[in-house]
Amino acid sequence: MKKLMFLAITSLVIACQPKETSPNNSAALSAEEKIDSTHIKQFFNTALTQGQSYEWLRDLTQNVGGRLSGSPEAAKAVAWGEKVMKEVGLDSVWLQPVMVPHWVRGEKEEAHYTVNGKKKDVPICALGFSIATPKNGVTAEVIEVKSLEEAEKLGDKMKGKIVFFNGPFDNTLINTFRAYGGCVGQRVFGAAVCGKYGAKGVIVRSMTNSIDDYPHTGTMSYRDIPKEQYIPTAAISSRAAENLSADLKTNPNLKFYFKQSCETLPDAPSFNVVGEIRGSETPENIIVVGGHLDSWDLGEGAHDDGTGVVQSLEVAYLFKKNGIRPKNTLRVVFFMNEENGTRGANEYARLAKVNKENHIGGLESDAGGHTPRGFSIDANNKNTKLLQSWKKLLAPYGLHDIDKGGSGADISPLKGETVTLVGYRPDSQRYFDYHHTSRDTFDKVNKRELELGSASMSSIIYLMDKYLYNNTPIKP
Repeated sequence: MKKLMFLAITSLVIACQPKETSPNNSAALSAEEKIDSTHIKQFFNTALTQGQSYEWLRDLTQNVGGRLSGSPEAAKAVAWGEKVMKEVGLDSVWLQPVMVPHWVRGEKEEAHYTVNGKKKDVPICALGFSIATPKNGVTAEVIEVKSLEEAEKLGDKMKGKIVFFNGPFDNTLINTFRAYGGCVGQRVFGAAVCGKYGAKGVIVRSMTNSIDDYPHTGTMSYRDIPKEQYIPTAAISSRAAENLSADLKTNPNLKFYFKQSCETLPDAPSFNVVGEIRGSETPENIIVVGGHLDSWDLGEGAHDDGTGVVQSLEVAYLFKKNGIRPKNTLRVVFFMNEENGTRGANEYARLAKVNKENHIGGLESDAGGHTPRGFSIDANNKNTKLLQSWKKLLAPYGLHDIDKGGSGADISPLKGETVTLVGYRPDSQRYFDYHHTSRDTFDKVNKRELELGSASMSSIIYLMDKYLYNNTPIKP
């Protein structure tokens, strides 16, 4: 009886599941599309059964760790990148020199304030490129604002105060990157706005959807204000921001203390890591796929952007494993210094122009290693429509979102009328739980989601390689 009941329940569960899509089961596919569909299925099968990305990521995060530009760990990551590219058997691998910023965090930051005789410690971290506080720290009354515009209106009222930017994510936005874009300006430019009015420091609510105790770092800029107006800038955790805001309502004259010892050192030498499979028909045409090798120093740089790095290399690995030789040259690039300068991206684009290289396309993975959702396209209308026509080939793998949009910070300098740039877009809901924090560690990455992303990227690169060069003018 129990066995019959088990079989009945099992049958019901199986019946309720969507059917697995066969690569050639759609009458709507042309003969050529059926060939493409078969290759795409092979990419997914291979990634999910023989993929290497997860173990590469384990090695990068566990044996190198956080790798901020200019650091010894960044140099170690370059050596790691060169080694794994050669192990995959790319036709050529080389290091592309680039000078990068070298900002160091220094000693662990401290922050606290007192309310009703009770001292409250605050989770805090310095923002990249911020100056240090004086050795004894900074103590001042706090002014809370929600935006750069609100701060600007305060003007001289900020003098001698610590300005607290508490603009939260708009959690009604489904795409969390849009929420990030809506408030990250306060992190980047808060000090530049407040420093010119004599503020003593800036603290910023961390850029996240979550309410937690983890401060999120990230880059900031003093823009063009004089150095004597530079003020120390740090992020506090989102829960600390909520608590401080509540305490200010009942204790408007409370004084906040924070201390940090960060500094910017002279630029340091580093490298982009580059490898390629030479094209079989039009090798002068290049399609680049990449992610950034550097990361912030608080965690292990797993989702940001270790996943993008290993997925990009796995694209080349999957091509080779399935015996598919690209028509155009497929170039894998591990870009250096995306987090606080994009020097690697700019140098790569500069050398491409100097060497008269003809890039016809690019794909970047820098949005985490979660479940694939699709791609955003930065291209002319003709090629945008071309890529969108592939939705029926990609939709069986959950890749439904193929829309016009941005590509990525590292490939965007290659932008041109005949260059098709694509950003890989996984699910974004969990990304800002980890972004720029100590929580961005290897254990937060799901192996299957990572491998699905590699296969997704390989699939669109395969289609771009096959069809784009017929739709894009080739330089003589």
